[in-house]
Amino acid sequence: MEFSNSYELLIELKNKNLLENKPKYWWPNFGTFEVVVGAVLTQNTRWENVEKALNQWKMENENWRVEDIASLDPVFLAEIIKPAGFYNQKSKRLIALSRNILRDFGDFESFKENVDREWLLAQKGIGFETADSILCYACGREIMVVDAYTRRLLKKHGYEFESYDEMREWCERGVEENWDKLDSIYENSLNLCFARFHGKIVEFMKK
Repeated sequence: MEFSNSYELLIELKNKNLLENKPKYWWPNFGTFEVVVGAVLTQNTRWENVEKALNQWKMENENWRVEDIASLDPVFLAEIIKPAGFYNQKSKRLIALSRNILRDFGDFESFKENVDREWLLAQKGIGFETADSILCYACGREIMVVDAYTRRLLKKHGYEFESYDEMREWCERGVEENWDKLDSIYENSLNLCFARFHGKIVEFMKK
């Protein structure tokens, strides 16, 4: 596989049908509070463990709601999310994050429309990748998530970056500069393109 920019990388990955039988935006339940929970839970663990934790809540509840999590006891939530590891820490952070969302935005819909990266990064336990995952997959923003899979793939092909943001900007730039060749493929949605691009990289590197 050879590429000189992120557009060429996207085309290479697009031809491999990596997201067959995956959700449209790759991350399950796009646009819901469950994405926020999943983005926190997936830190330092495998997605399969996150799914177990997410499903344990849904065995007795219809879905994840910010109002519900904000009112929980940390010990109770920790038991539910135990499969995801670091459950005591993640429990406290999810409850604090939920309460801050309600305090600063009122509800999840307002949060989706108005939150910015600076606010997310100011929350305890939220780093660049988690913040961008929330913005891309929960809020539908035009932002590319990059992670350890992205870094390994690009390094393998001779691309190394000094920071997370430098790598993210490289991934976004090639796509944006060639958007006229991609817009119809991705329904004129740059968010959809970035969401699937990230998903393609992860699925490719997991094989």
